[in-house]
Amino acid sequence: MIVHIVLFKFKDFAEGKAREENIELVLSLLSGLPSKIPQIKKYEFGSNITNSENSSDIALVSEFDTFEDLLAYRNHPEHKIVIEFIKKVILETRVVDFER
Repeated sequence: MIVHIVLFKFKDFAEGKAREENIELVLSLLSGLPSKIPQIKKYEFGSNITNSENSSDIALVSEFDTFEDLLAYRNHPEHKIVIEFIKKVILETRVVDFER
């Protein structure tokens, strides 16, 4: 089992929208991916409920049977659409992948 964890920190304003609006939009975009990408075995995400300077805005935890399935997810056209938008509205991303 491969666990894929991503943390996103958003810009205050991007693509004509405030940070909070972009967070909600990204949450909506993420919610559509499990039904489009069969390699996803588990997909949990949410927005941060605390506010500190070290906080990220969204956390995503997903699971895949194999590393090849994770690569298929990363390269899936629907995932790439979501990532292209995310790149425009975030300050930084942190990613950890590990085998369980």
